[in-house]
Amino acid sequence: MTIDANLETQYNARAAVPEHVDIQADWQRRSEQLRSTRECKLDLAYGESPRQKLDLFPADSAHAPLHMFLHGGYWQRGERAANHFVAEGLCAHGVNVAMVGYDLCPSVALDDIVAQTRAALAWLWRQAQALGFDRNRIQVSGHSAGGHLTAMLMATRWSDQGSDLPADLIHSGLAISGLYELEPLRHTSLNEALAMDSETAARNSPALMPGIGAAPFTAAVGGLESAEFHRQAETLAQHWQNRSAAVDILEAPGTNHFTILEELAGEGVLLERALTLLEK
Repeated sequence: MTIDANLETQYNARAAVPEHVDIQADWQRRSEQLRSTRECKLDLAYGESPRQKLDLFPADSAHAPLHMFLHGGYWQRGERAANHFVAEGLCAHGVNVAMVGYDLCPSVALDDIVAQTRAALAWLWRQAQALGFDRNRIQVSGHSAGGHLTAMLMATRWSDQGSDLPADLIHSGLAISGLYELEPLRHTSLNEALAMDSETAARNSPALMPGIGAAPFTAAVGGLESAEFHRQAETLAQHWQNRSAAVDILEAPGTNHFTILEELAGEGVLLERALTLLEK
């Protein structure tokens, strides 16, 4: 495999933010604290493998909306538990939060991960009454690889996933620092674990799919992120411009690939946008 040095630099978020180790250690600490201070339902299985589980942080009011969050890690690392801190701001505003896990490459293929997250969302929709949230207000979001998976969910024709599932299953979407055109990643070291060929990259690139549905959707990117992350958001918005609800790009000023999550965990621009989308 030939590595493109420029793309390797553009997509190496860890190298661009050397302090990511301390940032992610803080995520762990805050996630543990949230679990100890707030009601949560852990390890709800939506599939068969140990990672096909989700954790629910219920809102204080009945029939509140649900925010489904997918963690990052380039589809080959990351844990839902390490991202629980993201739920704090949403829960404080009366929103249920489901933190969804999934299997990782190279143990499974990228196609399998996409299928798993679709299954997780369908499971949540079907379990809404038992879990106590409003299934007509399900918002999907995710960070980095989770942003990619969010866009894949937005591009899904839900009738193909189950005859009981409505076309408008998703109320709104928020993808954070997402990846929507995967061909460039084939030319980086990331593909050692992903093992994508051109066909795999194409069928898992939401920017190459027709934008469908009328659910409002925001693609957020940090102001300090690389040019490629900005281009990814712009590419998706351009390709989905004929969608019923066009993709809105939101830049979070002064944030990098990791600190951008603070804008959702606390009173930041992403939390504001998530709440605004749920009101539509």
